[in-house]
Amino acid sequence: MTDTITPAAPTTAPPRVPSVHVRALITWSAIFPLVTLGLAALTPLMEQWPLVLRSLVLTAIVVPLAVYLVVPAFMRAWMRLSARR
Repeated sequence: MTDTITPAAPTTAPPRVPSVHVRALITWSAIFPLVTLGLAALTPLMEQWPLVLRSLVLTAIVVPLAVYLVVPAFMRAWMRLSARR
């Protein structure tokens, strides 16, 4: 006969996942300022470039910043704020 170990019940509730609407708002609130700042900073350097190349460079900068830095920071802030309720 083998002894089985029953895992202990978690002491805290898992964090509440934000709704798809909240995630969309958080993502938009991260992307919009990044695109706006990126356009303001890069337009003088890329005025003569084709639109597709300008879009490629802008998204190559904005998407990693949003995915790895800004959206996770906004999500953490939302989690902290929603935990206070």
